[in-house]
Amino acid sequence: MIELEDKYADIRPYNDDEVAASLTRLINDNAFIDVIAKYNLPRFISAVGFLARAIIKHQLRKKWGKVKTVEDVQNEVAHYLNKLIKRTTSKVTFSGLEDLDPNQAYLFVSNHRDIVLDPALVNWGLFQHKMKTVRIAIGDNLLQIPYITELMRLNKSFIVKRSAKAPKEMLKALTQLSAYIYDSLSSGHSIWIAQKEGRAKDGVDETDPALLKMLQLNGRKQKKEFGEYIKELKVVPVAISYQYEPCAIAKAKELYHKQHHGKYVKSAGEDIASIVEGFSSAKGHVHLSFGQPIESGCDSADELAKTIDKQIIDSFYLHPGNFIAAGCTEAVINKNDAAQFEERLAKVPEELRALVLAMYAKPFHRKTQVDEQSCEQ
Repeated sequence: MIELEDKYADIRPYNDDEVAASLTRLINDNAFIDVIAKYNLPRFISAVGFLARAIIKHQLRKKWGKVKTVEDVQNEVAHYLNKLIKRTTSKVTFSGLEDLDPNQAYLFVSNHRDIVLDPALVNWGLFQHKMKTVRIAIGDNLLQIPYITELMRLNKSFIVKRSAKAPKEMLKALTQLSAYIYDSLSSGHSIWIAQKEGRAKDGVDETDPALLKMLQLNGRKQKKEFGEYIKELKVVPVAISYQYEPCAIAKAKELYHKQHHGKYVKSAGEDIASIVEGFSSAKGHVHLSFGQPIESGCDSADELAKTIDKQIIDSFYLHPGNFIAAGCTEAVINKNDAAQFEERLAKVPEELRALVLAMYAKPFHRKTQVDEQSCEQ
């Protein structure tokens, strides 16, 4: 087992024997302590750097003194997530989990709307159903700050090396990633991975076949056919649906900039700001729908991508805002829900409003399109 872990030392999450040292590094990281102080202490205290740091460090040493293992960390995260859900959502609901085997490891492939919340809420569902939490795929573009790397690897995240550019370097990184995912599943650890790189900023949840070809790299090494290998991975599509789209205005700004200037370059710290906004903003009702394990009919990456997409579109829970944005007058929408959606929309800058509306409307239109195609067949 040690040999297996060493093979992945540069990308894997921390093991139990690495937890204490990681927590010590966090407590001694002033940048991390300052962020905690900013969001947890009164402004008049957080403004006095040395005092704020002393208070936060003392509190963390006391709080984390008993945290020794990865499971201890997961219990701490669950406690925090419970508070966050109560504070920023009206409710979080799940469907499909009751049909999954709690003793089976799955490869959860989900749509992607929020950087950290998506896998966190998948874990919350699993935790509530007494199932093991997942190992989380996270791009190295998010790990530019040391304390973020510590937090992610403590929380069962493994690194996807998106920064690799040279063809040989990229192939090596993807092959290692593919093997790590397979070995994790084989040893009973479920995996979460987004269906494509980056969040869906336009409301289109679509699986990238390149991601699925990466999964097969290890299968090719084992000389297994695509369909045979994928069946072993126990792929389960997950549709995550937020009543109020996380970071909607920021996503629309990015789309607007690309439309009018051809490209968009993120500013330093923008991803961190998105993570904080995703955590702190009101999300209303959030629903996660867990699909059926894909076991047949997928002999290529394109076929598998279509199968994942169909499950995600079919099971995507439509909120009042999705109906309103799509102009669906037939839907029975609670007046309060409609008023709240219109109130949020009124706060969106005029030039971004059409983009935000399209973000909400797209899931409705895609679901309708799939339903029509099913009727024609």
